[in-house]
Amino acid sequence: MSDGLDPIILNFLYAFLGGLMTLFFMWLGCKVFSHIVSFNIPDELKQGNMAVGMMIMGIFIGIGTALGLVIGLGLN
Repeated sequence: MSDGLDPIILNFLYAFLGGLMTLFFMWLGCKVFSHIVSFNIPDELKQGNMAVGMMIMGIFIGIGTALGLVIGLGLN
């Protein structure tokens, strides 16, 4: 499949699909974690709970870093 495509277009396609995958897995990770904990994450964030905000930030950074490494290593 990649023999007929220009490498620049293929890299943009990988980056676009990787971005979509990252957003999806961040959303999925937040939903799954929301079912695990005993409090409502959106309500806690509205109340200004910094601990919950940093927890969500850690989830997003972890998933983003992991998928970024997978996508980046896949371009070799």
